[in-house]
Amino acid sequence: MPRFSRLYPMSLRLALLAAMVMPGGCARDTASGLAAFERALAANDSATAALGAWCAAHAIASPPVIAAQAIAGPPPPVPHEVRQLLSIAPLEPVRYRHVRLACGSTVLSVAHNWYVPARLTPDMNRLLDTTDTPFGKVVAPLGFRRERLASRHGGDRGCPGGTVLAHRAVLRLADGTAISVVIECYTRANVGRRR
Repeated sequence: MPRFSRLYPMSLRLALLAAMVMPGGCARDTASGLAAFERALAANDSATAALGAWCAAHAIASPPVIAAQAIAGPPPPVPHEVRQLLSIAPLEPVRYRHVRLACGSTVLSVAHNWYVPARLTPDMNRLLDTTDTPFGKVVAPLGFRRERLASRHGGDRGCPGGTVLAHRAVLRLADGTAISVVIECYTRANVGRRR
């Protein structure tokens, strides 16, 4: 065990140990599945699009449609770092969306999203306020790009238990204007055996 401890950071050790006791799986399968999942996410600026493709490829649900299920609760105060990343004034409105992104009944991600409504169209804001359409799908016509700030195996601040991968990112328009800051917590359901 001491050698194992030196070779792997704590979050990865915990993920590997958890995988060893998962029914029908082993650590190697889980690590390999996580690496493949990370590549799928990295290949797309939209986490929503990446999750939809992953859901389809792994037959998680049919049809492979991603829905944003709102998580009830009052919005937290906007962190100072979020305002800095969005380059907005202290009193400029920021909206917060806390959702589970699910494919069918399987939750693939829990996301915290702070976004600037003034940088979206009125129709986009209406869809975000009144439907379960994921943020990435709603704002796709803006042609945003993703700037990843951090990626870690295991959870991050605000992630639920069972998180296997956490990302922090800023979504930017082509001119560099930030529209959103996200924390994404990906669940073990993404790396379990499907077939």
